[in-house]
Amino acid sequence: MNELIIFLSRCLLSWLGIQVCSVLALLWCLSSQPQDPLLDKELPKTAVILCLRGADPFLPNCLRSLIHQNYPQYDIKLVVDSVEDPAWQIAHDTINAIGATNVEIKPLKIVHNTCSLKCSSLIQAVSELDESYEVVALVDADTVVHPNWLRQLVTPLNNPKVGATTGNRWYIPTGRYWGTLVRYIWNVSALVQMFLYGIPWGGTLAIKTAVLRQTGLLDKWSKAFGEDTMIRSVLGKHKLQVKFVPSLIMLNKEECDLPSLRYWFQRQLLSSRLYHPLWSAVAADVLFTILLPNLLLIVFFIAFLSGDGDSANLAFSWYVSYMLALVMLILILELAVQPEIRAQGQQVTKLSVAVILKIALALPFTQWIYGLAMLASFQMPTVHWRGVTYQVQGPWNIRLLEYRPYQMIDQPSDRKISL
Repeated sequence: MNELIIFLSRCLLSWLGIQVCSVLALLWCLSSQPQDPLLDKELPKTAVILCLRGADPFLPNCLRSLIHQNYPQYDIKLVVDSVEDPAWQIAHDTINAIGATNVEIKPLKIVHNTCSLKCSSLIQAVSELDESYEVVALVDADTVVHPNWLRQLVTPLNNPKVGATTGNRWYIPTGRYWGTLVRYIWNVSALVQMFLYGIPWGGTLAIKTAVLRQTGLLDKWSKAFGEDTMIRSVLGKHKLQVKFVPSLIMLNKEECDLPSLRYWFQRQLLSSRLYHPLWSAVAADVLFTILLPNLLLIVFFIAFLSGDGDSANLAFSWYVSYMLALVMLILILELAVQPEIRAQGQQVTKLSVAVILKIALALPFTQWIYGLAMLASFQMPTVHWRGVTYQVQGPWNIRLLEYRPYQMIDQPSDRKISL
């Protein structure tokens, strides 16, 4: 049995080396000198598009932050699922209270049954833009941006080789629910992957309008379940890059419980399987990260129950060492991201002993939940998302089975993710 343990530990050590290199690559990016922002006269006219279905808890904050941007020429285009949607009144009340004049609110007019409702809203918003808009910026309702958000998002597009720019999300590791902590741990790994693979995040994303036309992205959206994961491969065919901007790592304070989190995991994995250009690498990452340490854990239990104390101690020591190494990587990334969060005027997490211990306890739990979600994502013929159901038979074979306006009864509680 010791030979098996040594083999598994060597595999685990090799995999840990790859993970360390990946983290170092992200750390190098985070520490790199940011690009000087463009002058006002150099910044192109931009349309900021926000698609709404349901009243996200941070929607008023999101709208206020979008209205107060340090940017010369931009308009905010809101597409609300319907006038019956609770977000409709919240958006009007927030905008009227501020007196903003660069915001336009419209209901979704055409519901395509071949794509998600968000894609339908994006198609409508982009199609109605006139030629004066050179950039389209996308944002999610749970994203509360800082005043220089749009300027930092658009500036790298000045490079002709860059077709799109993006940031990413960062969750808090503290809260009332264990789901909040599990999602935080998952997102640390997701941030590294998305950076390495050049995968954009739709919550903070900008694309040149010329690139939208050149790549036929609107046509792809009209048959797609998600809008962002595909962009890297679509732009790559035209030799255009997706640029990650570290200063656009946006803090999300929304909490969630474990039941809603698991289904959210499944939907994230389904979207990756459908559109991720390196899905096999994502699957391999999940397989190695979860399978290898848990095989050692299984060997530990077998050795312990069979009375082989030496083998049990060896297996358990390797398992604990690996998990502690992952905790260290999480803490290192937390400390590296905190200056970006602090620069946005947000309060960062204090890494107390209690917080670190909770991360260590939740780490194996995160692996098990994510592993179960991975298996379940392969058996999702239908997806329930914000009160509607989709049939998913392939990346370009999506069917909206039944549409109905979003209602207050669909609104999640404070512990559930807006599915």
